[in-house]
Amino acid sequence: MSASATAPYELMYWPGIPGRAEHIRLLLEAAQVAYTDHSVAAAGASLVLSHISGKNTGTALNPPPFAPPILKHGDLLIHQTSNILLYLGPKHGLAPAFPSPPAVADTGPAVEDDGLFHVNQLALMALDGLGNEAHDTHHPVATGLYYEDQKPEAKRAAEHYRNVRLPKFLGFFERVLAGERSGGGEWLYGGRMTYADLVLFQCLDGLKFAFPKTLRKLEEGGEYAKVFGLYGRVKEVKSVKAYLDSDRRKGYSNGIYRHYPELEEDLD
Repeated sequence: MSASATAPYELMYWPGIPGRAEHIRLLLEAAQVAYTDHSVAAAGASLVLSHISGKNTGTALNPPPFAPPILKHGDLLIHQTSNILLYLGPKHGLAPAFPSPPAVADTGPAVEDDGLFHVNQLALMALDGLGNEAHDTHHPVATGLYYEDQKPEAKRAAEHYRNVRLPKFLGFFERVLAGERSGGGEWLYGGRMTYADLVLFQCLDGLKFAFPKTLRKLEEGGEYAKVFGLYGRVKEVKSVKAYLDSDRRKGYSNGIYRHYPELEEDLD
């Protein structure tokens, strides 16, 4: 099943927060692709709930989604942030093309055709280490509990994340940018911006909101100059800048990235 190239994109997510859908918005905005963002509509939440309802068993074409973000493109309905990015990236010039099927006598696709999987793994690394783990600092016991029910554990988790895990992931991306395959050190892969760069940008932007003192200290320290340099470059891409300056860009609140000053009080 493949959607028509002219079919409109419809993005479904919870209203009021950027959340995991923001990575998809950034890709579409960077590529200057039109889309309908149902999260801004009055019935946005109801639409999401109808898709993730326990009564929804899907259709003959699509299994049911578990959680938003959800993308509809013609007859195709898919979910999972990384899956949607993998679908959109090659279509809009923000990732290498999908590898061509090898001929019978071939051992596999040519090395130069494998770039999509490299871009995807870089995006997955950022989503895991700079997104999911950042979220878990304020919900270290259970996502179903309020932050107020796990504040002592959150403080301990945040300290470990800020001092151990965050530098480890930033160090990884610094190495990627220093590597030959980055194509010059300005972008993560192949010498041009891909959706992995957009994902890394969004994760860093969220972390700057959640842990402003920590990120300021890390940036001023200079150890991750390439990473923060990439952040600045993405921010100045014309189409991205236009989006960031628009009212379509949602502000942070109680989503993945949350600012609790007490989680950085040791830096006062």
